[in-house]
Amino acid sequence: MLLRCNLPISGFLLFCFFFTIVASSSSSLNRTKHVFHYNRDVSALLRFKSKADLWNKINTSSHFCQWWGVTCYGNRVVRLVIEDLYLGGRLVPDSVNKLDQLRVLSLKNTSLTGPIPDFSGLVNLKSLFLDHNSFSGSFPLSVLALHRLRTLDFSFNNLTGPIPPGLVLSDRLIYLRLDSNRFNGPVPALNQSSLHTFNASVNNLTGAVPVTTVLLRFGISSFLKNPNLCGEIVHKECNPRPKFFTPVTAAPPPKMVLGQIAQIGGARLSRPNQNKHSRFFVILGFISGAFILFISVACLIGAVKRRRSKNKKQKGKESTAVVTFDAAETAEVAAAIEQESEIEAKVKKLQATKSGSLVFCAGEAHVYTMDQLMTASAELLGRGTVGTTYKALLDSRLIVTVKRLDAIRLAGVGREKFERHMESVGALGHPNLVPLRAYFQAKEERLLIYDYLPNGSLSSLVHGTKSSRATPLHWTSCLKIAEDVAQGLSYIHQAWQLVHGNLKSSNVLLGPDFEACIADYCLIALATNPPLTSNDGQEDADAAAYKAPEARHKSLNYQSVKADVYSFGILLLELLTGKQPSKIPVLPLDEMIEWVRKVREEGEKKNGNWREDRDKFGMLTEVAVACSLTSPEQRPTMWQVLKMLQEIKEAAVMEECELVMDSSNSESS
Repeated sequence: MLLRCNLPISGFLLFCFFFTIVASSSSSLNRTKHVFHYNRDVSALLRFKSKADLWNKINTSSHFCQWWGVTCYGNRVVRLVIEDLYLGGRLVPDSVNKLDQLRVLSLKNTSLTGPIPDFSGLVNLKSLFLDHNSFSGSFPLSVLALHRLRTLDFSFNNLTGPIPPGLVLSDRLIYLRLDSNRFNGPVPALNQSSLHTFNASVNNLTGAVPVTTVLLRFGISSFLKNPNLCGEIVHKECNPRPKFFTPVTAAPPPKMVLGQIAQIGGARLSRPNQNKHSRFFVILGFISGAFILFISVACLIGAVKRRRSKNKKQKGKESTAVVTFDAAETAEVAAAIEQESEIEAKVKKLQATKSGSLVFCAGEAHVYTMDQLMTASAELLGRGTVGTTYKALLDSRLIVTVKRLDAIRLAGVGREKFERHMESVGALGHPNLVPLRAYFQAKEERLLIYDYLPNGSLSSLVHGTKSSRATPLHWTSCLKIAEDVAQGLSYIHQAWQLVHGNLKSSNVLLGPDFEACIADYCLIALATNPPLTSNDGQEDADAAAYKAPEARHKSLNYQSVKADVYSFGILLLELLTGKQPSKIPVLPLDEMIEWVRKVREEGEKKNGNWREDRDKFGMLTEVAVACSLTSPEQRPTMWQVLKMLQEIKEAAVMEECELVMDSSNSESS
């Protein structure tokens, strides 16, 4: 009986023993696997640095997850973002390709050379930026196997060979830039509905551009400076069909040289051919006899008819000749008039297309007409530097924003210049830009049609409106808005080499998810005359505060990327303090940080978050001061500004993770 009672107990103990062994072996296996991946990521980064970083720009004295541009999650590298840093080396195999948890790889503008290696090991990669380098060789086919890839940028390199047709199967791509390389061959028939950005300009592509729905949407701006492209999208006729009755010269025998062909030809021309001559005389005699016989019969018939009714027939002939001549002349004149009318109608139709109808940008769908816009109910939204903005409600219940450009300010801009500029602006496509959908011009009337964003402007959010009171923004909101604006502005500068020229808080709109979207971009370049003086002195002072010092003393429409950076710095200080730009002082860094702190404390007397967020606001203030330096050469580029903001965000995320881990450890203890 005792034995029976002990059997279950002994069995349970045996089970516990085996479970402990299995658990411990599994735990040791996981630790071994973790150490293996850890060592693998470290060795991959070290190999990358040894071959790519020839000038020892990357500091490796700390833990690899704290290297410049490296972001880890669970001691696995998930982001490698090193930009605008002169490395000067090569991207060799078995380096970054071993980082199998990598989501983002960006090595733009790092002076890397050589071919692009195999990337098939980056199975989790979503974004790949290798632009603005000196990579050579062909398009890496291993990229086609990265099924999670959404963003791909190989622009501004020396890549050659064809663009692989397999790109049409990459159905997750939303951003594809291959411009400014030396690619040749045909354009793949890209038709992914997910693709929102595509550019293959400045290459050696050839043949007809495939007419797909997606490529039609991008239009000619995605294929500029490819002289051998043709087709409907690039507005260039492909090779015409061969003409009829074109003499065809027989090709010489392949093994003959030019001298042999000339000798044989000369010999053939010098030898008479008696058979051909005799045949020629026979044919000539037959034709002559037939002609004489025909003339004789005609004369005989004519003589008989003249005898019967000479006078009648003579009058009839005259009448018939006159009638025939009149009919022929009338038909000829009618045909000429009809042709002239047809040409005139085509010209009028062309003029109407150019001057009296909407021109939709980048293949946008024609969802409304000019008549619908003219009959829409309009609400004034505001008056800006280059025009007046209205909210228009169409009869289809669609709401759009219509900007009526100031005719006086744009008086010196011709029709063709305006069209070319609008084609460039309409080709811009970025989540942080308010998209331009269409434009219209007729005589002195010029309209721009944008999407309508319902949540107002950043100026209203920061300073309040008549119906709402402004409240200080949390530092995370400031960082998110600043990063959105930096994304859009850097896209304008880097991707299209354009300039905004009029950045201010009223030209930053808030989308459905309160994402910041830049408006009125690249329009100040069209302004040739100064604006009329405003009655609002505060408005003029604020507009002047956004201008860089070098822009205040130069020509009317002076613009540069560094002037945009200055405006961004003032905008960021406005965002942090809630002060109007004209009320922001010019101070050194330490004094500016102290001034921002005092302003925030005054606005947050009821909120105790300032002490916790002091460091974050200090870092954002440092970025703003760097952007608003007096010397344009000392200001960073917008890509560098964006990098600073992303580093602040990454540092904040790491700090939050550490706090969560510390709190969880304290609770468990």
